[in-house]
Order: sequence, then C-alpha cells, then structure tokens
Amino acid sequence: MTEYSESIEEMLKKLPPEYQEEVKDFIKFLLEKRLKRIRERPMFNWAGVLKGLRNHYTSVELQHKISEWKIGEK
Repeated sequence: MTEYSESIEEMLKKLPPEYQEEVKDFIKFLLEKRLKRIRERPMFNWAGVLKGLRNHYTSVELQHKISEWKIGEK
C-alpha cells in the first residue's frame, strides 16, 4: 500500500471531475451512515417497565409472551 502525505483536498484536486463527484458521493454516504448509527443507538428508557409481571411469568415465559404480543401487532 502506498503512503500518501498529501491532504485529502490535494489528492481530490488531482482527480478528474467525475471521480471528484464519486468521492463526494462516498463522503456523503459515510456521513449518512454515521448519523444513522448515532440515531439508532438503543434507548433503555423501557427498563423496569415489566417489573410488575415478574411474579406472574418466568423470564422464558415472559419472552414467549412478548413474542405473542409482537405477533398480535402485525
């Protein structure tokens, strides 16, 4: 692999316009991908919501019950 000491801007200027557009599109893709990943971080504000059901179901039974509830939503 070749080492480049040039900045991205310097390298970009050496490319023909159609390749410069490809680079810009790729950068946009990376930025959108990063933003999507940031937005999709799980929130745990639901933790403890099912606490009242612990005396009615085992953890396995509760998993099955949740699956049933999810299927019922469709």
